[in-house]
Amino acid sequence: MTLKKYTPTLNSTRIVGRRPVPDTYPMRVLAIDPGYGRCGVAIIEKNNGKESWIYSDCIETHATSPFDERLSIVADECARLLKIHTPDALAMERLFFNSNQKTAMHVAEVRGAILHVASSAGVPTFEYTPGQIKSATTGSGRADKKQVIAMVHLLLKIEKSIVHDDEYDAIAVGITHCAHAR
Repeated sequence: MTLKKYTPTLNSTRIVGRRPVPDTYPMRVLAIDPGYGRCGVAIIEKNNGKESWIYSDCIETHATSPFDERLSIVADECARLLKIHTPDALAMERLFFNSNQKTAMHVAEVRGAILHVASSAGVPTFEYTPGQIKSATTGSGRADKKQVIAMVHLLLKIEKSIVHDDEYDAIAVGITHCAHAR
């Protein structure tokens, strides 16, 4: 049996990963705000042009644990979420270097582990800058945290209370991916 090459037609299907999918098929994304102390994760789904919140949480590791254990906890939880929710894509905030180089290096290592987990699962990955995320969520690339949080609640019905900004950031990453992946 030979496989025919898939050629998309206007508004008929889209390619998700390596498979053609009808446009009416819901797109599900695992969105991540990477970190090793707290890593925000969210599952956002887009169906018929409407985004909806499925799940979100903040993976927390203990500050006194060795870094390799903390890295393993974050990577293992992301692998578990990929297995449970079977997203079509993984979207992550692009690393923004701050003045603390040690923290930035550790966050870069977390990002690398997450990218490896996604690649091993065959899930395509996408990255968005903080400005892109603020712009897609609020309409302004210069929005502050409070404005992003307010818009997240206006755009999505979230059925839980959220304590950490990292979780809101992950939800905003998911909204951004849904806006960019038309």
